[in-house]
Amino acid sequence: MCGEKLQRYLMALVLLVAFYFMSIGSIVGVVLQLFVIGMILVWAITDFCPSIWAFNKFFGKCEKK
Repeated sequence: MCGEKLQRYLMALVLLVAFYFMSIGSIVGVVLQLFVIGMILVWAITDFCPSIWAFNKFFGKCEKK
């Protein structure tokens, strides 16, 4: 599996966990959502995503179609 695809799956998993914690009334869900929002804003502003960079180092980049 390539880094970009793995990052998308991980982001979906983190949001799923955040929604679960929010549904049981825990503040952890809000903190996780704010973390994901912050990372997406960093990615949008700087065009650099630390998780994609790390996953590409370990798993390689996706092939261009």
